[in-house]
Amino acid sequence: MLNKGLRDDEAIRIDNVLKTLRSLDFVPQPLTDDEKFDIENQLKEFGLNIETLVEYQNEELITLLVRCHLDFNQLEQFADFLMQFSIVENYNFENKALVLYQYIQQESKVFSFGINAKIASAKNK
Repeated sequence: MLNKGLRDDEAIRIDNVLKTLRSLDFVPQPLTDDEKFDIENQLKEFGLNIETLVEYQNEELITLLVRCHLDFNQLEQFADFLMQFSIVENYNFENKALVLYQYIQQESKVFSFGINAKIASAKNK
């Protein structure tokens, strides 16, 4: 278990990675090499790359992200990134995002209308 100072530093680091991932603009066309490089650099902070993100089973992804100390809010941001990333040709991460949203809704023990709306949206994709 991390002490308070290390938890805060870890949370700031994770928030910065997620902020960078969420700030990327995705359009429905293949990624350029530079765009892939930027995404890969951020994903490696979680021990991921685009290829492993595709290959991981949903439960494996959740386990990895929890081990990386992502809290429920950060898991939601990562799921939001997956939904945005799914706009790009050849990447279909809606199901992974849906499972993350469902995990958050169930495990947080708090009902969130926002998460519920995201679950409904992911199911409709």
